Amino acid sequence: MADGNSEPQDPVGRPSHKTDAYATKFVDKTTALQEKAKDKTPGAGGDGKEKGPAGGFNKTAVPKASPGYNVRFTFHRATNLPMADVNTFSSDPYLVALLKTSLPRRHKEDPLICFRTRTIRRNVKPEWNSEWTVANVPASGFELKCRLYDEDPADHDDRLGNIHVHVDRVSEGWEGIRDQPYKIKKRMGSKRAYLVRGCVSMFNRKIPMSGEVFISIEVLGRTEGENGGRMFTMGPCNWSQHLSPMIGRLAGTKDPKEDAEGNSEKGPDIYNFQANQMQLAGPVPEQLYHRYVEFRPFVAGMFTSHSLKGRVLNRALHHQHARVYNYDRSTVYGSFPSPSKDMTLKFLDLVHYDRGGRIYTYVMTLDGLWRFTETGKEFGIDLLSKHTMHSDVSIFIAFSGEFFVRRLKNPWKDPEAQETHPPAEMSGGPPTEDSPKDPAYYQLVIDNDSGTYRPNADLLPLLKKFLCRNLPGLKISTLDCNGDKEKMDKMKDEQRERKKAEKQNRAYVQGDGGSISSSDEEDLNNHEQTVFGESNEKQGKLRKVGHAITQPEEKIMDWAKGDREREQRETEDDTATNNPQV
Repeated sequence: MADGNSEPQDPVGRPSHKTDAYATKFVDKTTALQEKAKDKTPGAGGDGKEKGPAGGFNKTAVPKASPGYNVRFTFHRATNLPMADVNTFSSDPYLVALLKTSLPRRHKEDPLICFRTRTIRRNVKPEWNSEWTVANVPASGFELKCRLYDEDPADHDDRLGNIHVHVDRVSEGWEGIRDQPYKIKKRMGSKRAYLVRGCVSMFNRKIPMSGEVFISIEVLGRTEGENGGRMFTMGPCNWSQHLSPMIGRLAGTKDPKEDAEGNSEKGPDIYNFQANQMQLAGPVPEQLYHRYVEFRPFVAGMFTSHSLKGRVLNRALHHQHARVYNYDRSTVYGSFPSPSKDMTLKFLDLVHYDRGGRIYTYVMTLDGLWRFTETGKEFGIDLLSKHTMHSDVSIFIAFSGEFFVRRLKNPWKDPEAQETHPPAEMSGGPPTEDSPKDPAYYQLVIDNDSGTYRPNADLLPLLKKFLCRNLPGLKISTLDCNGDKEKMDKMKDEQRERKKAEKQNRAYVQGDGGSISSSDEEDLNNHEQTVFGESNEKQGKLRKVGHAITQPEEKIMDWAKGDREREQRETEDDTATNNPQV
């Protein structure tokens, strides 16, 4: 034993053992798993302050980058398109543009920003002259992918071809592109459409087989702001109204006859269902960033299509979205150069001002596309959640919930300190008179009542500020579906009572009834039980198709095969190497 007065000796290290390496790896693995579990702890973006399922508000910041440039794309026209409609030897063409740059995205699931032109009917030489202004396009350039389709509401839209535009560098001194033609690649087009055009060309050699798209691109200047890490749509503020008399007749929903200015006219009500889209001027506040909530195991598969069950649900929702926001001959288009009083009036017209006590379900995408349709507590849900359908099964969105509009008795007073319609009976508007055409008379009440994405209530002031900038003149109030639940339920009940009083049932009934709230957790639970045979409590349309979904090998192989073939064609298109250089 060492003497008490002796100096301490250095510890003697034991010989290394081969198990030490495994121990180190085990510790590293354990630490990584703990960090991963911490990141998935729900609440405010994985900060561990609140327990619950993963998803909801995500605090990932926009990557830092130098401010980019404002770039305007103009899609002028196309020539010599194939004839997708054999009966008319013509097509109903439209163009979809996607913009890709070197800017990193917050998450790989974030969609590319895109633009759609209106549809030109029965024309193989369409002229769109549609403009699209995008902010924060980086100096390193961009790739513009344009896909041409023939609109076919009764079936899937046929691809007519595509073009790629590559620009290696962008600056304020860049000369741009002026009405330049780009040859359409036929390889990805509909074989049937080009077969018809080929047959016509055999009898008339003046009809060429190859078409072109004419595009202009110009730099408008630097984008304002300090961080250029995110592109967004500046304008124009396009809107579209999707009408479906067939869905309206099946649902038993009617709209009154109206003139061009939205005033009521005498005449019979018509069956109709209405879905709306409105592009708001960006940027959407970067804090408005929410992911779907994984409150059930099958939800993740539904959004990512990683399992057979998830793929079935995912495709069902995509098809439902396509049916609800269906483009056809009844679709109404419009556009505003920037937010204005006229744009606010158009929004009020789309929601029918304060008539009928309507309540709307909405989703706002990351690029500010606002989608909404009428809903209500008395309506059930056909095929999964409302917000999932509206978002087209998007993994990340900006915000979602419900809203309704009320008319104020005095436009100069505080909306919270006066009577409104509903619930009060007031002269000067519905149901006995036409609605005033002044935004100052109306209040938009919007909330975060969405179980699919569960938007953070602390961000409602940012949502209000963004909407006030896009809908000038309109008074906007927000409600927290949890903190203001009693007030919110009371106001929505008043809307429903007004609806009954005016006897206007114009909402699309997304199911066979049942008392169900906008929170989608219960809806998804019931849907899973009904579709996959876990419960017999629900009755309705899904009960009739339950066998088809629970037996996917027999019922959806053609459907899945078609989806795979289409996805393969898209992938081949995206990886094509024979691209024109600018």
